[in-house]
Amino acid sequence: QDAIDRKEKRSETFKTAVHGLVETDTPALKTEELGRRAPQWVRDNLVTMCMRCKEPFNAITRRRHHCRACGYVVCARCSDYKAELQYDGNRPNRVCQECFIFLTGHTVLEDREGKHRGILEKGAAEVSSRSLLCSSLQLLDKNGKGGTRGWFVIPQDDPLVLYIYAAPQDVRAHTSIPLLGYQVRDMPQSDSRHLFQLAQSRQVFTFVADTEELKQRWMKAMARSAAGITDSEEEEEGAD
Repeated sequence: QDAIDRKEKRSETFKTAVHGLVETDTPALKTEELGRRAPQWVRDNLVTMCMRCKEPFNAITRRRHHCRACGYVVCARCSDYKAELQYDGNRPNRVCQECFIFLTGHTVLEDREGKHRGILEKGAAEVSSRSLLCSSLQLLDKNGKGGTRGWFVIPQDDPLVLYIYAAPQDVRAHTSIPLLGYQVRDMPQSDSRHLFQLAQSRQVFTFVADTEELKQRWMKAMARSAAGITDSEEEEEGAD
């Protein structure tokens, strides 16, 4: 009975993980199709870290691999398993740990299922699917000459915080900015760049949007969050 309970729990965990791929260009396989149909691989440029263990990729010690069952981009350690896949003539293929457990029913010594997910460890795709606004932006450094491009999200269930991911399919945000109390400043267009700022006391963040329309949407969303306005509050006011 214990073995059955563990199997069912792992199955439900896997279903949740698979259906977390919400990007329209990366459809997730249904659980019953796992191993029976070739998955659509998550593109390498959509992630900067392993989609299982969340460790950042690098060119030498932690390289990108694809799980042949679910299509996730994973590191060598997390894909050091083999499972027979029906769509490939039942030949053994490289798969991630979660797919290995699901397809074979075997257990492994390392079990990360019970690991608590911190506030920054919610996947970008999961958060973006329930967001007030999400898109690619550039965050300039202090001198305004360089900066970091990433995937920025204001979640519906945490509307007063801006989450910053390195890529739109990353499974962990690398930082967050509490928006409450900030001022949103418009800036004149510079070298075809659509600039705006968040400012509070001596702390200033300068952003670059791809278009003027996107810039205005972000300024409106950030201003609402900075003022502590949430959707639920707006609906109550409308009802009154």
